[in-house]
Amino acid sequence: MATQQTLLIIGIFLLVGFDGCFSVIPEEEQNPDFWYVKGKEALHTSLSMKPNLHRAKNLILFLGDGMGISTVTAARIMKGQMEGKTGEESVLAMDTFPYLALSKTYNVDQQMPDSAATATAYLCGVKSNYGTLGLSAAARRKDCSSAKGNEVKSILHQAKMAGKSVGIVSTTRVQHASPAASYSHTPERGWYSDKELTSEAIAGGCKDIAYQLVHNTDINVILGGGRQYMFPKETADPEYPTVTGSRKDKTNLVDVWLKKRNSAKYVWNKKDFDDVKEDNTDYLMGLFEPKDTRYELERDPSMDPSLTDMVEKAIKILRRNPKGFYLFVEGGRIDHGHHAGQAKYALTEAVEFDRAIARAAELTSELDTLSVVTADHSHVFSFGGYSYRGNPVLGVSYAKAEDGKRFTNALYGNGPGYQIAVMNIFSRLLCL
Repeated sequence: MATQQTLLIIGIFLLVGFDGCFSVIPEEEQNPDFWYVKGKEALHTSLSMKPNLHRAKNLILFLGDGMGISTVTAARIMKGQMEGKTGEESVLAMDTFPYLALSKTYNVDQQMPDSAATATAYLCGVKSNYGTLGLSAAARRKDCSSAKGNEVKSILHQAKMAGKSVGIVSTTRVQHASPAASYSHTPERGWYSDKELTSEAIAGGCKDIAYQLVHNTDINVILGGGRQYMFPKETADPEYPTVTGSRKDKTNLVDVWLKKRNSAKYVWNKKDFDDVKEDNTDYLMGLFEPKDTRYELERDPSMDPSLTDMVEKAIKILRRNPKGFYLFVEGGRIDHGHHAGQAKYALTEAVEFDRAIARAAELTSELDTLSVVTADHSHVFSFGGYSYRGNPVLGVSYAKAEDGKRFTNALYGNGPGYQIAVMNIFSRLLCL
């Protein structure tokens, strides 16, 4: 059975034709007036923009992990193509934000940053060392003794101290680097549970990240993956019986979290998640996979909520607080797809991340809510080459390299790339 993307490719060939290869040129864009009107509209919008003088009581920070500029560009086109368009003319929700800036992402000790030290920077306000969470640069990675006295406070913690409701939502495990900088202080980002703690860390009294999730800042909404780190190693996972918890201290951290809070609920599947009534829920923890959540391309919608689903649930719970709320939202598996050299996974995650941004905008008001979209670092992912309008993002160039072969427009500088076989077939039939 043909996939949606295959049908889109076939439709482009059948509807617009080709000259040597194919090119999609919308008729209206051939008229100069089309562009003159677009230019005037853009200029009018810019000149009409006025500062928002309202004081925000809510803040939503959206973090696309590993989502550099090339990823945003490719995701924008993919979004349009997923909607049956050529794609280049598409607009992401994040594109509509009125202000834009760039940031430097180095760590104190490394030129190329990681998600732990960058999270410490944008959540706690200080640059730090690679692999460390919620600590100043005086702390050293893996050195438990260097952590004491060098803790820095996150914006999530400060919001809670100000009386606001707070939450974290991530497509990674909630103990992963980006969300963990919100609540933990640890010299090693890999100390997910006490199983990973070194003998020096245990002797020095350092606590694992999952422990700190429950015992540090009082968080109202926690949604993502990471069940494994919350349960004893003797406890079988409810979804995957062959998988067990990883804790050596025999502590059920979910129970600890629930007992400390009134009107608190824990869920691990979509049905129970959907059954949660936001109007009478003050605390919600939802952990939908033992480790990271499934990629959007592989997600079972009957078992796991999407990032957009989780963001909607979080906002509806947090906004009940008259003093306002703070919410951290991470599209964390954008980064994982890029690390694996799998552009299709990374870009699909980015499109879903943008969908969550759009849904949050529908549920909030600019009069009292500040939304910020950013990335913690980029990847050696490039999107270029030579392709006609409407060429699939994961397709091949019409030009040939020096070896006489075509190449993908999406390329990686740190590993293998992937291409769609059906595109190769069409290229050979129509472009050779």
